[in-house]
Amino acid sequence: MRDTLTAAATELGLELSDTQLDQLLAYLALLQKWNKVYNLTAVRDPAQMLSHHLVDSLSVIAPLQKHGAPARLMDVGAGGGLPGVVIAICCRGTDVSCVDAVAKKTTFIQQVAAELKLPNLHGVHSRVEQLETEPFGVITSRAFASLVDFTRLTRQHLAEGAVWMAMKGQHPADEIAALPADVDVFHVEQLAVPGLDAQRCIIWMRPK
Repeated sequence: MRDTLTAAATELGLELSDTQLDQLLAYLALLQKWNKVYNLTAVRDPAQMLSHHLVDSLSVIAPLQKHGAPARLMDVGAGGGLPGVVIAICCRGTDVSCVDAVAKKTTFIQQVAAELKLPNLHGVHSRVEQLETEPFGVITSRAFASLVDFTRLTRQHLAEGAVWMAMKGQHPADEIAALPADVDVFHVEQLAVPGLDAQRCIIWMRPK
């Protein structure tokens, strides 16, 4: 599994240290263990977890770094921590808050942060629209909500000059068309995820 992960990271243009690879695999092991009780993901097969979750989330790291990894990032509807935990491992200079309305999911994130010694990772139990916090440079989501709901519910948490980074499957033309006039979709970035035969893209947005 380590060889598969290393090859995928290389294909994605990432230079991960041995420590980061160890942490990603340890996170995957924790996800498998806790999933038996907490139902964090519908995917049960370890190899599928690697490709559909870990490598899928790794595919956003290079685009995020190219944009300029922010000091603070929020992952909304974080669930089991995808992509938030992966971002925290790969971008150590970014403070990552994984926000979810389900307490057991944020408890899991906190456990991951403690076990993997990630001081830049936090599980935050709250509905995002009720959250009181400092603003973020990037707000991301993966299978959280429609683009309209995602931007509407999180707009108040954007810092000056901040952006939204929405992970999607197929190009969501209908969702983009439904966005209000004060949301600017400035880039749709196609992703190629190693080992995953599926369409993936990032919708980059900012408020006008």
